[in-house]
Amino acid sequence: MSTETLLLGVDGGATLCRARLQAMSGELLGEGMAGPANIRLGLQQSFSSVLEATTECLRQAGLAPGDLARIVACLALAGASEPGALAQAQQHGHPFCKAMITTDARAACIGAHGGRDGGVLVVGTGTVGWAELAGRSHRVGGWGPAVSDEGGGAWLGCEALRRVLWAHDGRIPWTPLLTAVFEQYAADPHAIVSWTSTAAPGDFGALAPVIVEHASNGDPAAVELMRLAAGHIDGLAQRLMSIGAQRLSLVGGLSLHIERWLAPTTRRQLSPPAGDALEGALQLARAAAGSTVA
Repeated sequence: MSTETLLLGVDGGATLCRARLQAMSGELLGEGMAGPANIRLGLQQSFSSVLEATTECLRQAGLAPGDLARIVACLALAGASEPGALAQAQQHGHPFCKAMITTDARAACIGAHGGRDGGVLVVGTGTVGWAELAGRSHRVGGWGPAVSDEGGGAWLGCEALRRVLWAHDGRIPWTPLLTAVFEQYAADPHAIVSWTSTAAPGDFGALAPVIVEHASNGDPAAVELMRLAAGHIDGLAQRLMSIGAQRLSLVGGLSLHIERWLAPTTRRQLSPPAGDALEGALQLARAAAGSTVA
């Protein structure tokens, strides 16, 4: 059996986990996808998702489970920016030769700018601004859905439900968006309350597509939500620019939908990302492989 080192990049978020396997030559060997991998919200679930996505990579590459021991991995996972969650993840067992753990936002920034200085505005289930400048990482926002992550999919879903209940109470007018969302819960406000008591961020984020669709049709409530979301992303951008990130990239599942709502000053600073978070994770994995003692 070959003993050549393999590189694995993992991008794990609140909704899904993606993995990409490469040979040291850079040849793509396989890609995989699995469920959520936010270590702050579920450490065991996150590592299960990582292993599931990695197993699919191995299957595509025609490799066996025993080849996991040849892999140097960078696990770029949501929640890893929190010291406590990161420490627990670093102590968690894994099957790889070596695994470094970092936040998905950092990997996204490295991938977007090819390792050069720059910043990213991550707009997915959650939101965060991240910059890599002169060898230092800078974070803005992204403190979790309970107290932060404004403008992301989970925030949009929560705010839509809030307005549904406002409309039910007679505090604001009904709109097609609010009616459509209400009907998803059998037009029962108590069903909404019950659902929110156990819903995960990704569940709230699943409401974002209907908001985006209604905003494109001019629905007043949907337009308001998209404008409010964009305002929060503008705030992240302004802070990143103020600390020296003059080149920004917009990334994440909602990035294409939010861009048109951003302020002109933000849009002028945007550059298309050179690569994704998986590319950033693979770059970090390659660096980690270089420091591995044979």
